[in-house]
Amino acid sequence: QVQLVESGGGLVQAGGSLRLSCAASGTFLDIDDMGWYRQAPGKQREMVATITADSTTNRADSVKGRFTISRDNAKNTIHLQMNSLKPEDTGVYYCNAAIRLRELWRANDYWGQGMQVTVSS
Repeated sequence: QVQLVESGGGLVQAGGSLRLSCAASGTFLDIDDMGWYRQAPGKQREMVATITADSTTNRADSVKGRFTISRDNAKNTIHLQMNSLKPEDTGVYYCNAAIRLRELWRANDYWGQGMQVTVSS
C-alpha cells in the first residue's frame, strides 16, 4: 500500500520559516511529478509548488522568491522550504505524488493526509 507521510507543519510568526517534508512509502515502480498543495478556510485547494522526476520546478506566483521545493529521488522524498511566511500562507498543506505501481501502468495520484500551517501576524 502506497502512503505519503508528511511532516513539518505547525505554527509560526509572520516572517518566519518552516520546512515541510513528504516521503512516499510502500511498493511501487517509480514516481513522476510530486508537489505541495494548500487549502485555506473557505477556499479551493491550490497548487503551491511542483517538481518533476528530473527536478524541474513550478511555483505559484504568490510564493515565488519565498518558497523552494526540492526532491531526493533516492529517498522518494520532497521538501518545501518556506521563508518569509505571511498570514495568507495559512492553510492545510497536502503532499501529492503521481506514482506508477507497475511497468506500463499509468501513474495514479496519491495524496497525503494534510497538515496545518498557521502563520500568525
